[in-house]
Amino acid sequence: MLDIRIIRENPDQIKTRLATRADYADAIDAVLLIDVQRRQAETQHQNLLAERKQLSKQIGALKSRGEDSSEQESRVKAFGDALDALGAEATELDERQRDILLRLPNLPLADVPIGSDASQNPVVRTWGDLPANTTGEDHLAIAARLDLMDIDRARKISGSGFTCFTGAGARLERALLNFLLDLHTVEGGYTEVSPPFLVRRECMIGTGQLPKFEDDMYGVDGGELFLAPTAEVPVTNLRRDEIILLTELPLSFAAYTPCFRREAGSAGRDTRGIIRMHQFDKVELVKICHPDHSNAELESLTADAERVLQLLGLHYRVIDLCTGDLGFGSARTYDIEVWAPGQNAYLEVSSCSTFADYQARRMNLRFKDEDGKNRFCHTLNGSGTALARLYVALLETYAQPDGSVHLPEVLRPYFGDPVIAPKA
Repeated sequence: MLDIRIIRENPDQIKTRLATRADYADAIDAVLLIDVQRRQAETQHQNLLAERKQLSKQIGALKSRGEDSSEQESRVKAFGDALDALGAEATELDERQRDILLRLPNLPLADVPIGSDASQNPVVRTWGDLPANTTGEDHLAIAARLDLMDIDRARKISGSGFTCFTGAGARLERALLNFLLDLHTVEGGYTEVSPPFLVRRECMIGTGQLPKFEDDMYGVDGGELFLAPTAEVPVTNLRRDEIILLTELPLSFAAYTPCFRREAGSAGRDTRGIIRMHQFDKVELVKICHPDHSNAELESLTADAERVLQLLGLHYRVIDLCTGDLGFGSARTYDIEVWAPGQNAYLEVSSCSTFADYQARRMNLRFKDEDGKNRFCHTLNGSGTALARLYVALLETYAQPDGSVHLPEVLRPYFGDPVIAPKA
């Protein structure tokens, strides 16, 4: 959430920066008008309280001298209705202002590339070479030959957008998850967290999924609980409404959760196979840090996600998202896209983002700085990585002409065999 004081002091600058994403000028004007009305109502309320307090002192003084205080008492009683009306008005205006602020996206960092859509995202770097000796099969053909998953029966159970990993396919999924968690906790130094998969509404508001993207979420209990769309939500909210000691920062967490998304706005996109699913597994990396260190922490977090693909020997590129392609709450995002030979395309397997104090302000997450002042933390997160697309790239990269899949060396201790071969 943006700081209303910054909007109040620099409205034209805020409009200009948000205009690189979309046109929010009317929303800024609306929130400023409400802000004036709210502050006026609050000032009038405070003035009336002060006047009533002064009259109450006069009443006490008059009574102590045995004098008549009926006129003052009548005036005090008359204040009640006015105070109630002003209090209700201030509360309503505050709620309207907060609702608009919750629907405004984050400000892009000053050096984020300006652009209107994904076609204007610059490539920051690439790693590895395009695989030259793959079979060109897509993951569905490979999985069918090796009995790794059963999409048809998953559809019978849950509908489209789901799969059921089976046999060696289920074992490979488990091996990947254990590899990712060990990599980030043992080598990367992240603290492992196993959070609840159901999260409260205020937690979804805290990380920015609500209110804007409610149609994409799976809600239960009348929208008071939601299936986690990503571990970012429960893990970042672990310290909500807290004041963190300076010596605790940075906090670094790694968590596995299944992720649940309706993908209501994604009809027709990446629907073949398991590239875009309503339920998928992911290991998420979350950092909470000092504002002075968030840029460096973003580079570090991105490198940790890249390390996954490097160890697996998968070719990838890193994209710096332009302003028009940034996620709603992000101030800067690096997308990591792995090459999938069977798709003849890059697939996003991680988005590594800094949110500055945008999320922390929504969840009242603060730290006590060197001067003893309470300040909002900066939060970051990134997939470390999303399993379904990693699974796709792995199968399509390492499929062999004899029908088998040769696994990278780093996975063999987790999977137990170096090769997934067709059944005799």
